[in-house]
Amino acid sequence: MLAPVKTARLGLLTAAGLLLSGVANAQTPEAAAPAKAAGMNEQEVLFWVLLGLLGVLLLVLLLVGITIVMQMKPQLRQLYDLPTVHGTWSGKVLGLLVGDATLVRGEYRDELLDHNYDGIHEFDNDLPPWWKYGFGFTIVFAFVYVGYYHLTQKGQLQAAEYETEMQQAALLVSAGSDDPTMLTTYLALTTAADLSTGKSIYATNCAPCHGANAEGKVGPNLTDEFWLHGGEVNHVYKTIKFGIPSKGMVAWKGKLSGKQILQVTSYALSLQGSRPANAKPPQGEKEKAGKPGGKPVAGL
Repeated sequence: MLAPVKTARLGLLTAAGLLLSGVANAQTPEAAAPAKAAGMNEQEVLFWVLLGLLGVLLLVLLLVGITIVMQMKPQLRQLYDLPTVHGTWSGKVLGLLVGDATLVRGEYRDELLDHNYDGIHEFDNDLPPWWKYGFGFTIVFAFVYVGYYHLTQKGQLQAAEYETEMQQAALLVSAGSDDPTMLTTYLALTTAADLSTGKSIYATNCAPCHGANAEGKVGPNLTDEFWLHGGEVNHVYKTIKFGIPSKGMVAWKGKLSGKQILQVTSYALSLQGSRPANAKPPQGEKEKAGKPGGKPVAGL
């Protein structure tokens, strides 16, 4: 009785093992699928194979062409020496195959002229044809360029292209007080309290670079009419808020509030024409004071 039971158990274990093996085999392709997806698909493989075959074919054709030219060089030379062929355009191209570079270097080379000065002889060399053709191309290109960009005005010049790119870039940045492409429309503060606060902020944060009297040290002089990034109140406000990292100007956004930035801006502009001692030479473009305008700053 025990033998049949053992045989039955052995059969069940064998069947279970086969079943688990089948399940594992069935899951293997699924597990391998992501790895296959990470590689190239059939179309990509076919593309690279065809590209490789095309490269090999072009190389073979090039080698065959060179071999044919080398084998037929005597016959090509005889054809090139014919008067009806030698002076033609196709004959000059043929000359390149037989070793005559006239098409590239010109007809005359190191031709000695019949006069000299104090033993100094002069040679007459042709300009290389490729240079003359290139010069003619630049003339044609200049007429096309002027006609397209300046006469018909269908093409954008550098300034217009820059403005277009800036407008496209502005679409990617949310408009608002933190948009560096948008200028504010604030008025300069003129009250004694605001200017006093601006003076304190300037002495603490700005004087090390611009000088105690804004005469300029590492940074530019702020008391003259010359400005690197605009001298109108909103341009100065923008410069202080967002900084000019490429020139070492720190961005004070997040360190000073909007009201504090406008206060120090107004104080700096109040120093215009103060003529401090040891003032740094002018930098940037001369800019006249802007007309009054803007909005109140109660929201800052």
